[in-house]
Amino acid sequence: MEKKIWYPPRDIVDQSNVKLFMDKHGFKSYEELVRRSSEDLKWFWGNLPEWLGVEWFREPKAVVDLSRGVEWAQWYRGGLLNAAYNVVDRIVKMGYGHREAFTWVGEDGEVRRYTYLQLKDEVDRMAKLLSQDYGLGVGDVVAIYAPMMPESIAAMLAAMKVGAVASPIFSGFAPPAVAERLKLGEARVLVTVDGYLRRGRRIALKEQADQAVKLAGGAVEHVIVVRRLGIDVPWVEGRDEWYDRAIAGKAGSAEPEELDPEHPALLLFTSGTTGRPKGAVISHAGAILQPGKEHYFNLDIHPAWRGGEDRLWWITDIGWMMGPWQVLGSQLLGASHLMAEGAIDYPYKSRVWRLIQEHRVTHFGFAATVARMLRAVASDTVEDYDLSSIRAFGNTGEPIDHATWMWVMEKLGGWRRPLINLSGGTEVFGCILLPSPVVPLKPTTLWGPALGVDADVFDDEGRPVRGEPGYLVVKKPFPSMTRGLWKDPERYIKTYWSRFPGVWYHGDYALVDEDGFWYILGRADDVIKVAGKRIGSAELESVLTQLPEVAEAACIGVPHPIKGEVIACFLVPKGGYDAEELASKARKAVVDRFGKPFAPEHVVIVSELPKTRSGKITRRVLRDLARGVEPKELSVLENPEAVEKLRDIIKRIGGG
Repeated sequence: MEKKIWYPPRDIVDQSNVKLFMDKHGFKSYEELVRRSSEDLKWFWGNLPEWLGVEWFREPKAVVDLSRGVEWAQWYRGGLLNAAYNVVDRIVKMGYGHREAFTWVGEDGEVRRYTYLQLKDEVDRMAKLLSQDYGLGVGDVVAIYAPMMPESIAAMLAAMKVGAVASPIFSGFAPPAVAERLKLGEARVLVTVDGYLRRGRRIALKEQADQAVKLAGGAVEHVIVVRRLGIDVPWVEGRDEWYDRAIAGKAGSAEPEELDPEHPALLLFTSGTTGRPKGAVISHAGAILQPGKEHYFNLDIHPAWRGGEDRLWWITDIGWMMGPWQVLGSQLLGASHLMAEGAIDYPYKSRVWRLIQEHRVTHFGFAATVARMLRAVASDTVEDYDLSSIRAFGNTGEPIDHATWMWVMEKLGGWRRPLINLSGGTEVFGCILLPSPVVPLKPTTLWGPALGVDADVFDDEGRPVRGEPGYLVVKKPFPSMTRGLWKDPERYIKTYWSRFPGVWYHGDYALVDEDGFWYILGRADDVIKVAGKRIGSAELESVLTQLPEVAEAACIGVPHPIKGEVIACFLVPKGGYDAEELASKARKAVVDRFGKPFAPEHVVIVSELPKTRSGKITRRVLRDLARGVEPKELSVLENPEAVEKLRDIIKRIGGG
């Protein structure tokens, strides 16, 4: 069933947080609320803490101070707060300690549930270990190299509680990538795990952590090891300590450090297009206000004080932004969230549907590639499970194609639940664009700007454009923007504020259509320029994945001596196909949509594309190979063996 515009059902609108808010404050439409929030930042960001129930140790005297320039905006001057206190202690203090904070499910079926009271006890014990035994305090860095699991969450929150900086690192990174982040962050403590399960295999992470510590050159003083598999691990006496033993004798509450709202809560490293990783510094205020706002107004997670019993599950890792975002946003509202160890289609292909049914997931988020994978391997089992608990879906990490958007809306949501397609980034710890449950949607759209975010689309000269692609920018600051880059202020200005002076350049290629709906077309470095004509990779891929024979697609620009670049499309077929016929059909589909100048020079049929564990296709690997550059940090990939096959293919078509 084809739908050009989806309209939210009346009951979803009437029961939503944002509708109740608009009625209370006299807004006739969501558009009016968004407009007011971006025009009057002091009104919106000044009142948001109260709307979300944030508790201050000392109320701020000013909402924002721009005396150092828009690039160095300072928020909530004079105030004192603590992010960890607000997402744990405050919930207990309000009388919701018995409610579930999260559930963790192992790949082997083990289930562990934590109430807010249990979580508070563990966070307090860990906080005492960090501050009393290790002498950590304000500004020290605690790195976490482990999957999404209860101890990872407790360690992250404990670090924040004592004023240290939590630095989660993707559990799939190889030792050299981990070492680089440990060294850049000058981490004094590393929290890791003996091992974990992935597709039935035991991943011995402690061994890799030891290699990383050695490569980092000795900055790490203590290594805390979580017991997951109970396997033998290498041990350094005097440095290593078992997590459970270390916190066993630390009963009693730990007082939170009262911090400036600008104080760093999170150090999140994100790969740069060149050079070393960028250290995004997220403040205590930004770490709770941005995800809290998005969970409340946009995902429509009902807080505990509204009687909500919502549970969010976003398929992610604590080392990616969406991991801490899930924890801090849901827990600020006294809601619950789910974490699942291992792969989404193992030990059975319908694992996702079973987890949603068993744990009554109300909000389910993913990367578009995950949805495509589920569509390919588990679509035939959807009807065997009860997914009626879901009130909203979410997509982020990459643009979603038309066919997958339609499948989620129809097959999974029965046209009754919104797909909250969101886009932002690690550097802003949240979203720049996303819809709410009360607005109409077109397929693949992000609707428009987030609340409190003055977004626009600029052309090369810095002029706003509509109806044609341009660069996503933000014209005013907001609290969760990175507070510089970790010990690299010059790179911060160069990366985000130099393309259009005084305007945040986000690096995404975007479009606002004739009806005012916003779209992300991919990263700006995913833009392909054929004889001076620009097109986004995601635009091409969206057309190709609508072909019934195509399961996945990735398009890049391959260097060409005359045209600058030509288009190369890599297709993963669904089943039986004729290679020449499929290639011809793919070229025709692109030409029919975009014209002959954008006809792909190369259409290559491949068995798989390089993907991260969260399911995101990594085009940067393809681009690097096409330019003769050795791809970095291949340890993030679920299937690094795919790179070697692609290396040979790209050489044959003239790239590299």
